[in-house]
Amino acid sequence: MSTEDPLSQLGVHAEADGGTIGVYSKNATSIDLLIFDDSDPNWRIDTVPLTRGHGDVWTAQSPHLRPGTRYDIRCSGPRGPEHHFNERQLLIEPYSRGLLRAGTKEWRSVVMDGGFDWAGTGKPHVPTDHTVVYEAHVKGLTTLNTAIPADLRGTYAGLAHPATIEHFHRLGVTSVELLPVQAFVTEQRLSRLGLSNYWGYNTLNFFTPHAPYATKQAQASGAEAVLREFKGMVRLLHEAGLEVILDVVYNHTAEEGLGGPTTSLRGIDNATYYRQNPDGSYIDTTGVGNTIDYGNPVAERLVLDSLAYWANDVQIDGFRFDLAATLGRDETGEFDNDHSLLTAIVDDPYLEGVKLIAEPWDVGPGGWQTGGFPNGWHEWNDRYRNRVRSFWLADIADARANGSAPTGIGSFATSLAGSSNLFSPERGPLASVNFVTAHDGFTLADLVSYDEKHNLGNGEDNRDGTNDNRSFNHGVEGPTDDEGIRAARRKAARNLMGTLLLSAGIPMITAGDEYGRSQSGNNNAYCHDDELTWFRWDWDERQSDFAAVTAELIRLRRENPALRPVRFGKFGETVPSASQLDWYDASGKTMAQQDWDSPEHRTLQYLAASTPEFEEFNRILLVVHGLETDTSVTLPEREGVGGYTLLWDSALETVSEADAEFAPGGTVDMGPTSMKLFRAHGWR
Repeated sequence: MSTEDPLSQLGVHAEADGGTIGVYSKNATSIDLLIFDDSDPNWRIDTVPLTRGHGDVWTAQSPHLRPGTRYDIRCSGPRGPEHHFNERQLLIEPYSRGLLRAGTKEWRSVVMDGGFDWAGTGKPHVPTDHTVVYEAHVKGLTTLNTAIPADLRGTYAGLAHPATIEHFHRLGVTSVELLPVQAFVTEQRLSRLGLSNYWGYNTLNFFTPHAPYATKQAQASGAEAVLREFKGMVRLLHEAGLEVILDVVYNHTAEEGLGGPTTSLRGIDNATYYRQNPDGSYIDTTGVGNTIDYGNPVAERLVLDSLAYWANDVQIDGFRFDLAATLGRDETGEFDNDHSLLTAIVDDPYLEGVKLIAEPWDVGPGGWQTGGFPNGWHEWNDRYRNRVRSFWLADIADARANGSAPTGIGSFATSLAGSSNLFSPERGPLASVNFVTAHDGFTLADLVSYDEKHNLGNGEDNRDGTNDNRSFNHGVEGPTDDEGIRAARRKAARNLMGTLLLSAGIPMITAGDEYGRSQSGNNNAYCHDDELTWFRWDWDERQSDFAAVTAELIRLRRENPALRPVRFGKFGETVPSASQLDWYDASGKTMAQQDWDSPEHRTLQYLAASTPEFEEFNRILLVVHGLETDTSVTLPEREGVGGYTLLWDSALETVSEADAEFAPGGTVDMGPTSMKLFRAHGWR
């Protein structure tokens, strides 16, 4: 970053004998730096005025700005509907690397040294087509794991404990995506209800790790120790070959709507950082009270600098951007997929090689943008989620009630093959992050056990959470002793997990789905920091079976490159690192046009052959049967295919050791609503 750029001065630049501070504010009339005592965060020992400079960056020097110093800023400025200056309000400096709570409503920024011994450990750089994302909550994942020492459970250190890493390795995931770990607070409304923001989508500061996730010892030692523990977690996961992806919330802040707490940006320059109407009311495209204005280059720079810090100083491998459509809204408030921030994130040399995942929507006008982000971005594919849920659950429920499923297999097949209807050839199938569940919504076990959400415990009379779940309880709402229903639910879960892990694109598993974690039908458990949301480690036999099946599916994905193409194929051409696809019906014949959308023909054979650049040639056959009837399938006869080896059958509760062989033209029995995966081989 050029020293001629005034924005390069933002934040504290400290040395042992003092340093400088830079704060941007176009509208302030004065800014002061407040220095506090090393032992008493409420005892102010110095006040230093900042001077406005080029580009509306205010700066000051102070011998006190050295590692360990606690400080705040305060800003004075004009009154008016778009401003919120208060010369008595102490504010968090936006580039703070460390924070310390001072009382119930105030914070102190902390000057950080940031030094850390990475011991030569680098980023794993998992190839995108090999990536399997595991979405987890730092606290919830390990709080109940008795294999971890009690003082490490629910912490950064606990996430990197050998027992946790062993679980990641046993499962086979490559990249751990953490729900928000940038410093956050609970909303005022939840506090009044006696609840807390468990998920963390209420960011206080974009540069600071959330201190309560550190061990008690680190918290007691201060902000530097918290950061060291966080970096230690990253290093240990990297040493284990695992990537770390952060779920980041740049679309809004914890300052909420007008009348919410003023902690930083609102008090520094409300008119610059937040979208507003002329009367000063906030334009809210996030649903949480405020929206950061990315029609403003200063707000863009804050995000770019934050990302560069985490990616380089903290060695983070990727980011998932919450409500990312907000980041692409221009000065008029319209989404623009060529927005300067979206393209700058991709082009930033400080973010080279970093995985970028968009949640491609917000709640503003034109907010649903799945498939609409620029090249270089991956996207959560909600269309995939909806289609897969419908095929295996909602359609089956409709067929039971009405005698016929509402749709055929065509759109399901498109999703299975990489969602070419959503993503351009330039972006390819790996633009799609496929998921069936996420932190937001039903867990996999609840998806097959509940027809309706059960969110009364959230304090909103069951109004919150989506009603569009596309779930199916299989005959009884919630827990049941009926073993027939329980078996049907387990098979439905295997079909959903199998589809996810055998589809083209990047799969994302939600922590706990591998064993069947339930939230008792709550599909919006953001405010429950308790056993309702925590990961359990005391699995019964069936839960262990399902975890083994999940691990087997990940292994099969890893070993069969035909399942994970990098590019879309083109008819009549051989495209490197794509998969050549052939589609057959139950009789082994090429799918007829009318069968794609026929509710009576929900059986499909999907033959995919890799076009390798870096791996050995591979061909698989996936057979999908989406009706609650038995059927017989004739395996396709294809030039170069001498036989089929059965690798996995969703009708089976456990992983099978035997590899049954079948000849082209032979028949295979398919049980109700089931899948079979084969490896196709040449003549032997």
